[in-house]
Amino acid sequence: MKMVYPDNFEFKIGFDRIRELLKEKCLSPMGIEKVDKISFETDSQLIMEKLSATMEFQQLLIYEENFPADNFFSFSQCLNKIRIEGSFPEVRELYDLKRSLETVRSILNFFRVREDTRYPILIKMCSRVKMYPYVIESVDRIIDRHGNVKDNASQKLKEIRSEILSKNLQASRRLTSILKQAQTDGIVDAETTVSVRNGRGVIPVNVYDKRRLRGLIHDQSASGKTVYVEPEEIVELNNVIIELEYEEKREIVRILIQFADNIRPYIDDLLESDNFLGEIDFLRAKALFGNHFRSVRPIISEKPCISWKGAVHPLLSMAFEKLPGKRKVVPLDITLDENNRILLISGPNAGGKSVCLKSVGLLQYMFQCGLTIPVEENSECGVFNEILIDIGDEQSIENDLSTYSSHLINMKYFLKNCSDRSLILIDEFGTGTEPMLGGAIAEAILGELNRRKVFGVLTTHYTNLKHYASLTEGIVNGAMAFDNHMMQPLFQLYIGKPGSSFAFEIARKIGLPEEILNAASEKAGVKNINYDRHLKDIARDKRYWETKRQNIRHHEKRLEELIEEYERELAGANEV
Repeated sequence: MKMVYPDNFEFKIGFDRIRELLKEKCLSPMGIEKVDKISFETDSQLIMEKLSATMEFQQLLIYEENFPADNFFSFSQCLNKIRIEGSFPEVRELYDLKRSLETVRSILNFFRVREDTRYPILIKMCSRVKMYPYVIESVDRIIDRHGNVKDNASQKLKEIRSEILSKNLQASRRLTSILKQAQTDGIVDAETTVSVRNGRGVIPVNVYDKRRLRGLIHDQSASGKTVYVEPEEIVELNNVIIELEYEEKREIVRILIQFADNIRPYIDDLLESDNFLGEIDFLRAKALFGNHFRSVRPIISEKPCISWKGAVHPLLSMAFEKLPGKRKVVPLDITLDENNRILLISGPNAGGKSVCLKSVGLLQYMFQCGLTIPVEENSECGVFNEILIDIGDEQSIENDLSTYSSHLINMKYFLKNCSDRSLILIDEFGTGTEPMLGGAIAEAILGELNRRKVFGVLTTHYTNLKHYASLTEGIVNGAMAFDNHMMQPLFQLYIGKPGSSFAFEIARKIGLPEEILNAASEKAGVKNINYDRHLKDIARDKRYWETKRQNIRHHEKRLEELIEEYERELAGANEV
């Protein structure tokens, strides 16, 4: 069973925004439709195929030039319409069909000259498409490059249009002659020009002089001071032109019906070309999105697990790009495996706990929807059957539902539906009620989730949960790093030890009176204060040794480079 929970899951983790960003990169309604159809998958082979196709397209956009990306029009509606005998496409639809089929042909030719090992999946996609040059040639005989029906689409159409042109010139000359005479007779001003109403040539005449120019009145101005007269001498000629124009339309319809009859046997194959164009558009949009974040296809594991290096929340990264100085998102390293399935993150408020949790939910969901994700290439993703989240406040006045009640309803659902292939994400685990009782219930729930061998990321401030995690196999503590001197979060996740909430330090930085803090310290008790101080010391020492380790790695790398340089110089000296 595959499942995500709750119903507004995609909104909660931000995937609704990912869909919108993908749509913005699409060139066609077919691509947008496929974005709408993105779904959560649990078949690892299917996920692999989707990711591999996207990754190939990402490489194509990086290394290739001039990939055809113009004229992605949907023509499925047009083709389905002309399945019925006697039906025909509109001229505009025919023009879109022509341009889209030319794009399909260009794409097939693009890959045909690149038939090597670089794009095997994309080339295989092309092999399923049947092209009918006859169809494009047929359209070319009817439509010009501007989308208009050609004069020589048929001999009869050519003759009709030639006759229309001749009659229009005749009518124009006659109308100009009548206008000049009217100007000479003082019926109209010298500045008056010929106009058109209802498709017929007319002369604007002052309403008081309308009887001086014999003809048919077709219209009048908004003020009522001017009427538009078709002189009686050209009425019959204009009638002939109108009849010719009707005949022209009938001939164009006949040509279009004949075209529809000729391509009707190939409609199903042509519809495959329409679908192909949509697939290419969809893949291109995913590839553009992936390249923006340097996303990759991670190693795919059959079993549930997460082992990410350098994971970045894409929406947060985009938000930071717009800030002055282009602040960078701190990458996330996280591992969930059979030994440590549940990560319990603690640390100060606004320290990044919720961002870590949402990053896990969004990136895992993106991965199982076939999108490459912004992690380092050696990262590994397993496949989960369920992703269940409890993020945010779902209290409801209408349903008489408190914040804590909504959390408990979610916990009940998790316990009923979770399995050893579930990924559960819970923000501020246990909060919303009296801390001692809420912490006890949370600990019992955590124990049951662990017993069922679920995977998960949970955030909390509760000390009893941190103790429980440190003593329980399958659960591991994690801490969000905090700079004790600057009194600001570092947004770095350290796995293995719980984190302090730095409540007193933050309160002191804000400026809360010292006597208040002393009173609070007495009420908290020496045991709790010492425990929190112990967590801070661990965090400080961990950052210290982490910095030392990074320096050692840097020096080791520099030493290796110097040794290589020395060996090259030594080899050169020996050759001499």
